[in-house]
Amino acid sequence: MSTPIRFFYRGAVHEVNGVAPTQTILQHLREDLHCTGTKEGCAEGDCGACTVVVGSLEEGGLQLKAVNACIQFTPTLDGKALFTVEDLQQADGALHPVQQALVECHGSQCGFCTPGFAMSLWGMYLKQEGQQEGQPACAPARAEIDDALSGNLCRCTGYRPIIDAARRMGELPRVGFDRAALAAQLRALEREAGTVYSAAGHAFHAPRSLDELAAARAAHPDAVLLAGSTDVGLWVTKQMRILPDIIYLGHVPELKRIEEGDGAIEIGAGVSLQDAYAAVCRHYPRELKALWQRFASLPIRNAGTLGGNVANGSPIGDSMPWLIALGSELVVRGPDGERAMALEDFYLGYQQKDLRPGEFVQAVRVPLPRAGLAFRTYKLAKRFDQDISAVCAAFALELDDAGKVRTARIAFGGMAATPKRAASAEAALIGRLWDDAAVREAMRALAGDYAPLSDMRASSIYRMQTAQNLLRRFWFETRLDNPLPQDAVNAFAVGG
Repeated sequence: MSTPIRFFYRGAVHEVNGVAPTQTILQHLREDLHCTGTKEGCAEGDCGACTVVVGSLEEGGLQLKAVNACIQFTPTLDGKALFTVEDLQQADGALHPVQQALVECHGSQCGFCTPGFAMSLWGMYLKQEGQQEGQPACAPARAEIDDALSGNLCRCTGYRPIIDAARRMGELPRVGFDRAALAAQLRALEREAGTVYSAAGHAFHAPRSLDELAAARAAHPDAVLLAGSTDVGLWVTKQMRILPDIIYLGHVPELKRIEEGDGAIEIGAGVSLQDAYAAVCRHYPRELKALWQRFASLPIRNAGTLGGNVANGSPIGDSMPWLIALGSELVVRGPDGERAMALEDFYLGYQQKDLRPGEFVQAVRVPLPRAGLAFRTYKLAKRFDQDISAVCAAFALELDDAGKVRTARIAFGGMAATPKRAASAEAALIGRLWDDAAVREAMRALAGDYAPLSDMRASSIYRMQTAQNLLRRFWFETRLDNPLPQDAVNAFAVGG
């Protein structure tokens, strides 16, 4: 029997039956509920016109996150709360401070993108803790505004009046949000065991524990594993693929845990990219902060998962190079239990992974910093925000007391069919003094490690030359004699 989808919406529990498991939240809002404030622009999570806020109960309490409705499937809302731009208007008909600020600052012209901006701003508004209702909130920093709006595009007003509105909304009388009441509503929707929702000839399995997930995977080895839907969603909206049965990972608490011990931080495969990068950046703040900020957009990082990014195995995924450079391990689980492997060994070829029938990615283990480790990450793309890398590089190096290279791990994305280490370049450095001559030899050796392709993002010549130059930049930042500070080699000022 099919279990209906239940979620909190517009002040009541909303129940859904009969829609296809791959119907998007945006389609359900506009076509079924006739709630048309949420817009469709790109249908791939880039423009932000479809931005909504989803509330869920996690082990750390209630979470409210802006996500893209155009690539999230409706069954993923089960047990959660959905907020759209229609929810912002106050009970007395007054505009919410977010809306009022957009009006006062002339943050809208054609208005098509405005509901998405309003929801992204509301998501930021909700993060301002410790404010009393009716009192002005603290003005957000520019870096916080830029990050909150990184997933929203505007082509008529421009961003200045919208950024002005982001500041202005904090100057208006505070409007509270009853988190305790919402948490109580969501607790009433919690399910003790996994469910199966069926419609249109396909099933959506939603296990509630790691054991249930393992059983579902063993019983349905051909089902699509769905985590954040930031990639799988595009299979439907852009490639028009008809998916088989789906197994959803978003209700498995064991996959959402972050634990530290034995010199590593273990991140469950269901941990969002935003939470995963936040956890790792506490240990590698200088090395990963810029890459974290430039990874997609906030709504994508709120939905997508580190485990999904790794399991997808895209040659242009931004997480794998630095994970490989640090020597991270992957934990997979299957019918025979758990096994661990070096992440670099997981990728066998383009879209080919070392996964046996019935196995799935359970966690990623990232080594914690150790004394003497020089580590950097770099991303080259046509835009600062929300762009796919042309080249993504990561370098990890250790020197001995004589200044010679003891260990070297170099990994690139965008240079091969998989994220890949630069074995020849590493060999050219091992045992050598960390000096200009060794670096130049390693730069030449990179040509033997990779044969990059030309595509719309970059030519093969550009990729090779910039990969070599990034290795040289790493040396400039970490050389023993007069290392250059980050502001001397970075054209962008990453917000504090």
